Amino acid sequence: MVRLMHDERGFSELFMKYLIESSMRVQADLVDQLFNSSEKRLARILLMMAEYGEPGEPVEFIPKISQETLAEMIGTTRSRVSFFMNRFRNLGFIEYKDRIRVHKSLLNVILHDQPSERNAEAPPLGSPTALSISKADCHLQ
Repeated sequence: MVRLMHDERGFSELFMKYLIESSMRVQADLVDQLFNSSEKRLARILLMMAEYGEPGEPVEFIPKISQETLAEMIGTTRSRVSFFMNRFRNLGFIEYKDRIRVHKSLLNVILHDQPSERNAEAPPLGSPTALSISKADCHLQ
């Protein structure tokens, strides 16, 4: 591989571009997992699958995918995915029967930092379910 990268400049550039894009995607996924709700992560995955934000026209229907697979992709349960999918459908962001059709209006879930009513409920400070994270807990350097 090292010899090929040294001898073939075009291949080397293509491979480096792939590595950088892959690294950036992993970083974006990590930030998404750490800072966004599962509802926003689901919206982001659906929009990415529909190719919104990509050059050209978005696809009308995304490939067939199960709720279990979506749950694994965003790090939540299938029941939460089902709940959010029903909410998105009721709000007119998506349509689905056999395949999912994503409307551009789903971007509102991501772009307008307004959590849904249910996700906006935070446990009171000092409750056992309240989350407290310090720099030491995250092992930041």
